[in-house]
Amino acid sequence: MVNVTITNSAQDYLAGLLEKQNCEGIGIRMFVSDPGTPKAETCIAYSRPGEHNDEDLVVEYGKFNGYYEQRSIPFLDDAMVDFAEDKFGGQLTIRAPNSRLPNITDDSPVEDKVNYVLYNEINPGLASHGGVVSLSEIHDGYAVLEFGGGCQGCSAVDLTLKEGVEKTLLDKIPELLGVKDVTDHSDTSNAYM
Repeated sequence: MVNVTITNSAQDYLAGLLEKQNCEGIGIRMFVSDPGTPKAETCIAYSRPGEHNDEDLVVEYGKFNGYYEQRSIPFLDDAMVDFAEDKFGGQLTIRAPNSRLPNITDDSPVEDKVNYVLYNEINPGLASHGGVVSLSEIHDGYAVLEFGGGCQGCSAVDLTLKEGVEKTLLDKIPELLGVKDVTDHSDTSNAYM
């Protein structure tokens, strides 16, 4: 079950956009990129027949279907999509107050768990040196990380990676096999020395 409100004015507006696509069965797909992190963005995209995922939750609206990414559903709780007309035509707004809140359970994807630990436990410590680490991807059981700010090019990054970041992630997320760093550390312009 998804707890998203799409107002009547927003449904009419979206239906008009979908009609202009001239594609039978086209709907919308709603998801959150980087859910549960400060970088979270709530998105609505066209979903042509066959483009959505089989795991998507399908909600039938009067004039179109909405497809909701399963992974995003907890972060879309209490979301609202509205359309307000103005002198320039109008504006579609999406409010998703829970998109950036950590909403992690034992069943959450590994990617969400890693982002939760990075943004809530690791990055606050790195921030004192102007550093930040983010997840690039999960590949073959490894968290592929990218360092930025004061961590990029820092001479202590190997120690930070192995003794700090990797140790914390493996302790908190036992399904991870390890971490890999894809940062170009030859750029030392922002490095914390």
